[in-house]
Amino acid sequence: MSETEQNKNDHIIQEIDFTVRSSDAFYDAVDMEDFRDKDAETIYRCLIDEIRLIPFGDYLKRYIFRQMGLTGDFRAVDLKIYQDAIKLAFAENNTPKSFEETSAKLSALAKNWLTQGSVSRSVVFLLGFGLNMRIEDVSEFLTKALQEQDFNFKDPMENLCWYCYRMGYKYPKFQQLKSRYEETKKVGHGTVYLDKTVGLRSAAGSICDDDALIDFLAGFVEPPGKKPVSLTARETFLDLYTKSKTIIAGYFNADGTEHGNRPGQREWTAQNITEGDVEKVLMSGIPMDPNGNLVKISSSSLGKHFGGKRLSRQHLSEVLAGETRVDRFDLITLEFFLYSQDVRYAEDNKNRLFAFTDDANRILLECGMGELYVANPYECFLLMCMVSDCPLATFADVWELSYAEET
Repeated sequence: MSETEQNKNDHIIQEIDFTVRSSDAFYDAVDMEDFRDKDAETIYRCLIDEIRLIPFGDYLKRYIFRQMGLTGDFRAVDLKIYQDAIKLAFAENNTPKSFEETSAKLSALAKNWLTQGSVSRSVVFLLGFGLNMRIEDVSEFLTKALQEQDFNFKDPMENLCWYCYRMGYKYPKFQQLKSRYEETKKVGHGTVYLDKTVGLRSAAGSICDDDALIDFLAGFVEPPGKKPVSLTARETFLDLYTKSKTIIAGYFNADGTEHGNRPGQREWTAQNITEGDVEKVLMSGIPMDPNGNLVKISSSSLGKHFGGKRLSRQHLSEVLAGETRVDRFDLITLEFFLYSQDVRYAEDNKNRLFAFTDDANRILLECGMGELYVANPYECFLLMCMVSDCPLATFADVWELSYAEET
């Protein structure tokens, strides 16, 4: 094989494997000779020039491409081929075009799924039936393509989908079981929502017949006005948040920071560190608008890469009040901050990266979320910062560069 042919094949493999492509970009950046002197600039240019935000449609195209046994570049395949493949698979697997009544044609819906940046979780579950996916495939779409939680075992419908995928049931069987569940008298009192995700998943995994499934789901009685949330994720967030506030309080005490309008406090503690204080420390590279808020993300050249990832005081307040669910990026960012300030790795960048990666992966898996994903631009960004001499300063500098370039 000639060098030109090999390079072409390597490119095709990278286009198919998002992780390989992003890993190559990551190592190319951090292995540069002048990375330690120009870490922020190098990371910024890598994010702008090399790391591509992968839309949901590309994940779906790649999946169908692989299932069809095609070769070459999956992006070069005509969109209609993918649409026809979805229509054929849905027909073969007796799957409707939507969980709900709709006048839209399946071809039109398929085109939307293949071209959109993101879709709802329900679309992923429908595709799971329509394309006869394995549980692992659906999980990958949830955690990597949507960047969301894996199967939510506190949601009866997601439990039901998971069970059907595991048992190899087609959509008609799912619909039959769904009807049985809806007609079954609920016997729970909402206490199931106090259980941790890992326990519920274990309980669901022990179910091997339909009657046992219906009995299990009958215990899911959602408290009025509340949506099921991950207790594990919330507890983990609060733990990381308290540790972060403790570190910030220590720094404020060390540099003699005044308490401002908080009279009577002689010393900073985690308890009197506010969401605004956390925002100032973690998001220091982002400029403020005249109202004292972080300048909108659309003003950043990395806005598409980092949208929804900022720990603003408004977002922190909503999470603490239970108005917004804890997501993977909340956990990863706080974990990043803790490791950026860990003196044990002050001169050991490589082991800091390894320790952060291992700990973050452990936390994410415990919370029912996928491991760190280098193909996600924001997560790749944090990993590159972790290799620098001063991760938090580099983190701030890259944010600052992204706003300066757009100004």
